[in-house]
Amino acid sequence: MGTYNHTGQVVTDLDRSKRFYQEVLGFRPWYEINPPDEATAKLSSLEPPLGVTCSYLTLDGLVLELMHYSATAVTTPFRERTMNEPGLTHLSVSVEDVRATAEQAVAYEGTIVEESDIGNALFVRDPDGQLLELLPVTFRAKLPPKP
Repeated sequence: MGTYNHTGQVVTDLDRSKRFYQEVLGFRPWYEINPPDEATAKLSSLEPPLGVTCSYLTLDGLVLELMHYSATAVTTPFRERTMNEPGLTHLSVSVEDVRATAEQAVAYEGTIVEESDIGNALFVRDPDGQLLELLPVTFRAKLPPKP
């Protein structure tokens, strides 16, 4: 039996991403590490040098690891994914005001996916293109109790 640990995400500008997730979505800083290249390369099947910094942020029990590679040419370019591709597609966050939060995302170098707006929910992209679903806080009240 497992216990949730964290979800990792590569970012191209660590300070910008920390500002975005903290100021727009309310994540809180937890801790930051610079793991050694050799172990990180082996664990992630990459070739050193990497120069990775891992910054851990929390929100309601979710731990988001923002990973930044400082070595030249380690990070591959962003590729927009569709919602029907296997693998993780998005993070979903409940907010007080969906539209106001989306506008704040733009102020912190994110973008609004206007075509996703269904009136009470929509998607935004963080500064690196990661999809984030914004739902109203009232959405959670309609869900069944957690097991």
